[in-house]
Amino acid sequence: MTTDKKIWDDFRKGENKALSRIYFNHVQMLYRYGKKFTQDDELIKDTIQDLFFDLIRTRKNLGATDNICFYLMASFRRKLARSMNKIISLEHPENDEIMAEIVYSAEHDLIDKEEFTHREQAIKNALCELSPKQREILFYRFTCNFDYDQICEIMRLQYDSARKQVSRALKALKEILSESDLFLFYMRVKW
Repeated sequence: MTTDKKIWDDFRKGENKALSRIYFNHVQMLYRYGKKFTQDDELIKDTIQDLFFDLIRTRKNLGATDNICFYLMASFRRKLARSMNKIISLEHPENDEIMAEIVYSAEHDLIDKEEFTHREQAIKNALCELSPKQREILFYRFTCNFDYDQICEIMRLQYDSARKQVSRALKALKEILSESDLFLFYMRVKW
């Protein structure tokens, strides 16, 4: 089994097989991730293309990583933010703050992919009651399984702030959900 570190190092050395592997292993994830920020399919596709073009162009200068998915998501998010801000407001091009609309959909359900059960619907409703920022930070922490340092980098937060926001989001969920529904939430996000 080839590790992310080896694949990344091979890519940096110029091996095209490594580039193909990185692209095909992550392009769909990047597309789905982009849909959490915008519904503009062409913008998402162009941003993915630009990301890989930049990676190829600068491959010899890229740093090492042992988590390609995180590296790509963080780079893609920054690049997409810049593209969206150019479209939205030419007056503030330095502002690259965008907010993901994290929606837990039927495709993420553990129990029943076609029909929501009562508990799944309760979880979905509870998540909808959270702020977009709370949904985003829970997505990174539990769905992507990012550690706090990675969350801080991708959301541009201080370490203590990220921990507090996760804690507050979980506390808000706990107030909304029953214990059994909260347990199902934890089971669901570990999927």
